[in-house]
Amino acid sequence: MSESVGVSIEDVKRVAELANLELTAAEEPKMQRDLNAILGHIAELNELDVSGVPAMAQVGEMLGEMQGLARQEYGESLRVDGVRPSVDRAAVMGSAPETDGRFFKVPKVIER
Repeated sequence: MSESVGVSIEDVKRVAELANLELTAAEEPKMQRDLNAILGHIAELNELDVSGVPAMAQVGEMLGEMQGLARQEYGESLRVDGVRPSVDRAAVMGSAPETDGRFFKVPKVIER
């Protein structure tokens, strides 16, 4: 792998900050190596010739092509994506421990 991919220690610190991770000084170089290795593998994948490989847009299209036992095993089709009535908001909010009438109130779990 080429070191020209270039994740710096400063990049590692910034990503750790954004992810709210506390890395020790010993963990930072290991994370830098790991991130550079991942980017190196991605660079290798980008070099592959995929011009003859058709794009796969939806798994649902594959289900339509399935035959026999596999089709029975996985079902004939996916459910129809249609508008359906939802639960009653007042009933749900009435059973919530704390609410402002429109949203659930929950305790803060992330502190900076």
